[in-house]
Amino acid sequence: MQFEEMGNMSGKTLVLLPGTCCDWQTNFGSVIEKFSEKYHLICVNYDGFDGSDEIFPDMITVTEKIEKYITDKHGGRVDGAIGSSLGSSFVGQLVMRKKIHIDHAIFGSPDLDQSGKIAAKLQSLLVVPLLTSFTKGEKKRNKTKEKLKNLFLMSDETAEKFMNCFSKFNPESIKNEYYTDLLTHLEDDIYVEHTRAHFIYANKMGEKYLKRYKKYFHNPDIREFDMQHEQWLLGEQKYAEPVLKAIDEFMEMTV
Repeated sequence: MQFEEMGNMSGKTLVLLPGTCCDWQTNFGSVIEKFSEKYHLICVNYDGFDGSDEIFPDMITVTEKIEKYITDKHGGRVDGAIGSSLGSSFVGQLVMRKKIHIDHAIFGSPDLDQSGKIAAKLQSLLVVPLLTSFTKGEKKRNKTKEKLKNLFLMSDETAEKFMNCFSKFNPESIKNEYYTDLLTHLEDDIYVEHTRAHFIYANKMGEKYLKRYKKYFHNPDIREFDMQHEQWLLGEQKYAEPVLKAIDEFMEMTV
């Protein structure tokens, strides 16, 4: 595991938790400068995605490591934590388990998929080979890059950064991350005193995800944006600016 602290060290603490098959440098690279101006950042790279030879074990083991770091280094409390996609599963677990305290739990347009072991196994058998084969061969690489650029309005440079994530990490880590995320369930109607759950809802994902946010968390603060999944993190200011403004508003709220 890798924890890197940076930014405005006198500002409120904000933990950054990246999504599937990503490190924080890629996932939050387009907004890290803005975050650094205001917040004391704790940037996390999980086992298997931190440049080491370690393999990602499972979601709960990694959650425990995050809890230990925050307990040891920050007295068991942070002002906020934001998860990108799968990173939101960690935010949810950190809130639900109550081993540490987070004032503002921020969920970055997650899918929060959950399933049983058989369904998780089947999904992993289908999806993980796709994730690890996108960049095998120049033709596949170019086709995937064009899809990313068209769907998310990425620049060529940003598409290249995300493409590199598909190829630089151990397939075993990708498999374990994807599979155990499906098996790491959240309870319904989670409520923790003095914690607020905030959701960035990308409405182009579809309303079934909005229903999940309301199912798993008690009275969540949901902000709707006209964009695709995590489009605000892909380098386009017209998507990033309103989301960053909302995050600042979240972090200033009374809990």
